[in-house]
Amino acid sequence: MAGCATAPPKQPNDICKIFEEKEDWYYDARDAQEKWGSPKHVLMSMMYQESSFRHDAAPPMEYFLGFIPVGRASSAYGYSQAKTMTWSDYIRETGNSGADRDDFEDAIDFMGWFVYKTHKVNGVSKWDAYAQYLNYHEGWGGYRRGTYKKKKWLMKVANKVKHRASRYGAQLKRCEDDLDKNWFERLFS
Repeated sequence: MAGCATAPPKQPNDICKIFEEKEDWYYDARDAQEKWGSPKHVLMSMMYQESSFRHDAAPPMEYFLGFIPVGRASSAYGYSQAKTMTWSDYIRETGNSGADRDDFEDAIDFMGWFVYKTHKVNGVSKWDAYAQYLNYHEGWGGYRRGTYKKKKWLMKVANKVKHRASRYGAQLKRCEDDLDKNWFERLFS
């Protein structure tokens, strides 16, 4: 389980640098895109927002009287910040029973699945990082009810995700051909 101890990428604002540093992540993101039709740059932008690519990310601990720990605000955990119930739905629907939220390959596949389901459930384009992120944060029912409309801060965050996805998409165009080459092809290019 070497993937569990992976440090966040050194240059998280450049998707090419991320994938050059963490080559396996590129293949995992590509696999998720091929499997679910969910664009790599959208998934990576959402993951950046959720965990800053930290495998053990979790909401902060809450305290009673300022010093007695009472638990976390939610069960969100890992790269994708997937909540336990949604993660369980993913495992049940995909049969990926060995999946771990702190494993990048599983987390990016989960996010691909979620984006795919959002498209099916709410008709949101898989390429629409803004609306996809609102669904991811609020859930499918919350999005349909428009709960995000009363959360200006969340709409600002979704805009950040949208702009990062756009930047990641443009960056990916300049390096994806090289990333797709195997080690032998790269040796001679």
